Amino acid sequence: MIVEWDVPIETDDGVVLRADVFRPDTPGRYPVVLTYGPYAKGLSFQEGYPSAWNKMAAEHPDALEGSSNVYQAWEVVDPEKWVPDGYVCVRVDSRGAGASPGVIDCFSPRETRDYYECVEWAGTQEWSNGKVGLNGISYFAMNQWHVASLQPPHLAAIIVWEGAADWYRDATHHGGIRTTFWDNWYGMQVTTVQHGLGENGPRNPVTGALATGSATLTEEELAANRADLGGSIQAHPLDDAYHRDRSPVWDRVTVPVLSAGNWGGQGLHLRGNTYGYLRAASEHKWLEMHGDTHWSLFYADYGVDLQKRFFGHFLAGQDTGWAKQPPVQLQVRHVDATFTPRFEEGWPIPRTRWTRLFLDAADLSLGESLGEPSAPAQVTYEATGRGVQFELPALTEETEITGPLAAKLFVSSSTSDADLFLVVRVFDPAGEEVAFQGALDPHTPVAQGWLRASHRELDAELSQPWLPVHTHTNPELLVPGEIYELDVEILPTCLAVPAGYRIVLEVRGRDYEHDKPAGHLSNLRNPLKGCGPFLHDDPRDRPAEVFHNEVTLHTGGDHASHLLLPVVPA
Repeated sequence: MIVEWDVPIETDDGVVLRADVFRPDTPGRYPVVLTYGPYAKGLSFQEGYPSAWNKMAAEHPDALEGSSNVYQAWEVVDPEKWVPDGYVCVRVDSRGAGASPGVIDCFSPRETRDYYECVEWAGTQEWSNGKVGLNGISYFAMNQWHVASLQPPHLAAIIVWEGAADWYRDATHHGGIRTTFWDNWYGMQVTTVQHGLGENGPRNPVTGALATGSATLTEEELAANRADLGGSIQAHPLDDAYHRDRSPVWDRVTVPVLSAGNWGGQGLHLRGNTYGYLRAASEHKWLEMHGDTHWSLFYADYGVDLQKRFFGHFLAGQDTGWAKQPPVQLQVRHVDATFTPRFEEGWPIPRTRWTRLFLDAADLSLGESLGEPSAPAQVTYEATGRGVQFELPALTEETEITGPLAAKLFVSSSTSDADLFLVVRVFDPAGEEVAFQGALDPHTPVAQGWLRASHRELDAELSQPWLPVHTHTNPELLVPGEIYELDVEILPTCLAVPAGYRIVLEVRGRDYEHDKPAGHLSNLRNPLKGCGPFLHDDPRDRPAEVFHNEVTLHTGGDHASHLLLPVVPA
C-alpha cells in the first residue's frame, strides 16, 4: 500500500490539520474509512496502551494475525486489514493534538466542524469514490454521532463502536451526578499527546518523526492551547447549551448506522449505543451488542467481519449479505462468561415480558404482586455505607433478562437531596456474586443506574415505562422527611440466569465496589474496583453536608416501589 504521512487538511479558519493516508497502490477510486480524534496518530497502540495490547494479544490472537501490526493505533482500524480489500484509511489528528496545531477543545462545535471538513476533503480526493465511512471506538465513535448531525454530503455510513452520544446523560452526569472520569482521562490520554510537546512527546515508531509536532512548547504555552475540560463540566451541572452543543441532533442523524455496544460499558458508551439506535432518524440502522473488553472485539475477526459487511454494502456497493441483516444482533451473556449469538427484530426485544418486582422493606424481598400490595414498610440506610439489598427468591427455572431496566422508588431523605446508586446483582447458589469482564473493569456487576433526587423531573415526551428520561434542567430540592416518587433509569443488560441463582437489587449512596482485588490498566489513573474509572467522588458536586445523609425507602401500600425487569421468553 501507499502511505502518506502528515497530509495537510486546511480548515475554514486557516488551521492546517494533519492526516495519515493509507491507500491501495493500484490507481483507482476507493471508499474511505476515516477517523478524527485526539490520541495522536503517531503513537503506537503497543507503546501507548501496553496493558490493553497485551491483554488483547493473549485473549484474541486473531486480532493480530494477518498484519505486521506496525501501523496499529489505539481505537482505530488497522490499515493492513482494510487497504488490501480496496479501502483508503485516513487518520486525522484533531485540532491541538498530535501533529495538528491549535487549541484542544474536546467534543466542541469547532471540533465537529473540523470533522465535517475532513469528511468532505476525503470524499473529494482523486483516490476517493466519494463515499466516506466513519469507524472507531470510544472518542472515535462518540464524535460520529455529532458530525452526522451536520450531514456532510460525502458521509455514507457510520460504525459507532462503543460510543456515547448525549454529553450530559451518557458521559458527564449519570442521573445528574457528575463523574470525575473526564478529569483523569484528559490528563492521562490527551494532554500527554498534545501538539507542541515536541521532544517531550512520543515518536512515530515507523518514521521516527515526533508524533506531537516538531516544536517544543513551554508548559505555559501548552496550557494556553487547551480548554479546561474538567472545569467546564463542573461549571455546567445542568443540561444546558454547553452539553447540547456537544450532543447529537437526533432528527438530523439520517446516515446508515451500525451501533455496536458493550453490555459491560455501564459508565460510558452503553447508553449511547442503545439510546442512539432508538433515537437516530436513519432509515437504515442496526444495533449489535457484545461483551468482553472495550477494544478487543473491534480488532478481532468477529468485529472486522461485521464492519466489512456493513461498509461493503454501503460504501463499496458489494453484495455482502447485509441486505438480509436483521435489525438487532446480540451476544447473549451467560453466567460462565460465554456468549450465544442471536438475532432479533427490534430493541427492546418485542416479545419482552415486562415484569414488576415489588420491594418489601419489611423482609428486604423482591416479588411479583399477585393481588393486594404488601403492607406499608420502610428501611433506612446511611449513604456512606453499603446501602440495602432486596432479594428475589432463588429462581426455579432459567430466566433471561435482556433489555433496559427501570425502578420506581418512594424515597425520603434526612437532607435536602439524595444521590441514589442502584445495582442489579446476581448471586450463585453458593452466595458468590456473578460479575463480568466489563468494557474496562474486570468485575462489573450485571446492571447499574443512578439518579440525583432533585433531578427527578421527567421528560414526558421521551420517557417510557422501561426508560425514564429526565430533563436535568429544573432541579427541585427535597424537604427533609417528605416522601418523593423517583423513576430511575437502569442501563440495559443481558444475562441468562440459571435456576437456583438469586437476583438482587442494591440501593446505596455511593459507587459500587466488588469484593475481589482491584484491576489495573496502564492508561487509567485509579484502580478498578467495580465501576472502572467512572466514579462519582467529587466533593464539590457531592458535599458531605447534603449527601452523607440517611435515606429511607418506602414500600407497600400507596408506595409501591418496584424494579422493572425485561424478561425474555425462550
